Amino acid sequence: MSGKGNCWDNAVAESFFKSFKTELIYGTKLKAREQMRLDVFEYIEFWYNHKRRFSALGNLTIDEFWELYNIKKQLIKNVA
Repeated sequence: MSGKGNCWDNAVAESFFKSFKTELIYGTKLKAREQMRLDVFEYIEFWYNHKRRFSALGNLTIDEFWELYNIKKQLIKNVA
C-alpha cells in the first residue's frame, strides 16, 4: 500500500466490496457457511470476472476486453 493519507490505496478493494455486497449479499437470507462459500466463489469466478461489465473498461466484460486487446496486439504484430 502507499503512504499514510493516500486516498487511492483502498479504492479498488472498496469498489469490489461495494459491488459484492450490493449484488450478492444484501437482500439474501442467512445461509449455511458452505453454501455462502459456494455462492461467493460463483459470484467472483462466474459473474464478477466474466459477465459483469466494467465502466473502466468501456463497459466491456473482462473477457471482451482481453479479446479486443489480443486482436489489437495481433494486428500490430502483423503490421510490424
